[in-house]
Amino acid sequence: MFLSSVGFSIVIMSIWPYLQKIDQTADASFLGWVIASFSLGQMVASPLFGLWSNYRPRKEPLIVSIFISVVANCLYAYVHVPAAHNKYYMLIARGLVGFGAGNVAVVRSYIAGATSLQERTSAMANTSTCQALGFILGPVFQTCFALIGEKGVTWDTIKLQINMYTAPVLLGAFLGIVNIILILFILREHRVDDSGRQCKSVNFQEENTDEVHIPEGSIDQVAVVTTNILFFVVLFIFALFETSASARLTSILSPMHAAMFPGIRGPGLGRVAVPPRQRSEQPAGLGAHQAALSMPPPPTPPKGTPGTS
Repeated sequence: MFLSSVGFSIVIMSIWPYLQKIDQTADASFLGWVIASFSLGQMVASPLFGLWSNYRPRKEPLIVSIFISVVANCLYAYVHVPAAHNKYYMLIARGLVGFGAGNVAVVRSYIAGATSLQERTSAMANTSTCQALGFILGPVFQTCFALIGEKGVTWDTIKLQINMYTAPVLLGAFLGIVNIILILFILREHRVDDSGRQCKSVNFQEENTDEVHIPEGSIDQVAVVTTNILFFVVLFIFALFETSASARLTSILSPMHAAMFPGIRGPGLGRVAVPPRQRSEQPAGLGAHQAALSMPPPPTPPKGTPGTS
């Protein structure tokens, strides 16, 4: 979840100047298609990976989806190499990154199936926290890489340019490889019922004589499709806002500063969204009486003070 969010937001502020650099024929309308391709790819891939995970171990769709993201990030780093039609290569790269991010459904279904009813709420909350943290830290990483500059360093042997535009996606590819290794060697697939008892599942490969089979109910297809569309619209609006801000900043600032300032702004807005810690209210009734009994006695005034004996 964290990696998919970072993969979306880590280049969101530098796509427009990079697109103008590699292809002079690209305009603002094509930028909208590049941004929308991520959400479109994710919306298409989510039901496919979800269906795959219903019949096969969840490691398979997770590894394949992350591998697609790694390849797409590498393609994004090389969109400057072709002699023509560079903007379409960027469109394909961002669409494939979104397609690889379609494993969100698999992750959430695994959490729902691997936790009891009491654990599920906190586990889902932690997942959403990681997703939000990825949205916040993505522009921060972009801000750090903006210090490399537009020219950066060129590796002539493999025609790789490491600059403020390609360094973020190379970091995303590296994190994807690390994630694949963690899934292969650490992730343990299992399924439990609402009470926490182990139950039979195609994704669980160990034998257990105490397994309980849970009948699966029918799926509300309309609700699933509607949720996917709403998720697509929300991401599209978010991406449109962030990208239009980058395009506007690029028109009045240098590309490096246009990529840096939104990354500084994002964590500040995230901190403002967190309310300050508030004092707990005075308990009422019996709770107030118990609180009064647990309070320390008032300090004894020194001797010689009027009113003391």
